[in-house]
Amino acid sequence: MTQPNLHRHVRLLGLSGSIRKNSTNTAILTTLADAIKDKAVMSVFKLNEIPLYNADYEDAARPATVIALRDAIEASDGIVVCSPEYNHGIPGVLKNALDWASRPALESPLKAKPTLIMTSSHLHTGGARAQHQIRETLSAALCRVVSRSEVVIADSNHKVKDDRLVDDAALSSALEAIDDLLQEIRLVGQDSR
Repeated sequence: MTQPNLHRHVRLLGLSGSIRKNSTNTAILTTLADAIKDKAVMSVFKLNEIPLYNADYEDAARPATVIALRDAIEASDGIVVCSPEYNHGIPGVLKNALDWASRPALESPLKAKPTLIMTSSHLHTGGARAQHQIRETLSAALCRVVSRSEVVIADSNHKVKDDRLVDDAALSSALEAIDDLLQEIRLVGQDSR
């Protein structure tokens, strides 16, 4: 696992659970990336081209997009997952990407990676019902999931305009969560010394 150099900006990787063109989850990640530029650099990895998981291609024959995803995870100091909720659970595109990244189990770039979970939805529940499944998947992949209150952005269709999170309360809550992730990354750096 890459250890953070505390004398440079922390590198975060955003993973959106939606591949929709005007995804509010992707918009939230890009808004956060702009808002935290003074303390971290966050890139958003698009999951659009990740093929369906197939264990036959888990090792040497991994698809190029899967290699790129794993490399991006490895190069990051921490991950921010922002996802919708589909049928009360984790979207297939996100689960599929995490399955690819988690294999083989003990050699996964997700292992011990500080990870923050956020959900957003047009509904008043804000994707809260997906949080448990996302957390279970990340925990099974041996991620170091940030332990904190859930970040849930309800009614996101009213809080995201022109691909930006414009609701001050929601943005403030998400930024507090990012600060908790950065603290977790600092702890990982201290633990590795």
